[in-house]
Amino acid sequence: MPTIRGSETGSKKRYAGLKYTGDDVQLVFKGLETVRSDWTPLAKAFQTALFLHVFADQPLVNLVRDFVRQTLDGERDEELVYRKRLRRKLDQYVKIIPPQVRAARQADEQNRRQGKPLKYHNRGRISYVMTVNGPEAIEYRVSPIDYQHYIQKQLKPVADGVLPFIGLDFTTLVDDQINLF
Repeated sequence: MPTIRGSETGSKKRYAGLKYTGDDVQLVFKGLETVRSDWTPLAKAFQTALFLHVFADQPLVNLVRDFVRQTLDGERDEELVYRKRLRRKLDQYVKIIPPQVRAARQADEQNRRQGKPLKYHNRGRISYVMTVNGPEAIEYRVSPIDYQHYIQKQLKPVADGVLPFIGLDFTTLVDDQINLF
């Protein structure tokens, strides 16, 4: 059973398993990254591949390294997009300003400069990526993507929920790759 983040004990509401229905086999996730809306398609794809390998008793080392290499090489850029709903008007975010709000504010500022209608000021959905200069809306991204963010905040937490149980460590597996970039 996957552990609660930062804890040694398992969580009753977080698990993955195989569901057999006749000849059909389905991978089922409860409470893990694949069912959460605040994770990127990269994390979801990685988690699915990781568990399929675990359940098939296939080696994980190359899978983990391939995901990291493909991410660093820009081969998975389309999977790096966060998609979030803005639950309030942008000007109502005062004390805590989450990344999606920063990206939406920057995008609406660009819209204002270009004489376009404001797209996010009154709620809505935003698609953004994390860049070396912080979150940027997809339609106005100018900065390079921060691949280290995705490795540390998307791939590593997923791997850390599985790898320790089979005697592997994410950082040890990918340290050489990360140092090359």
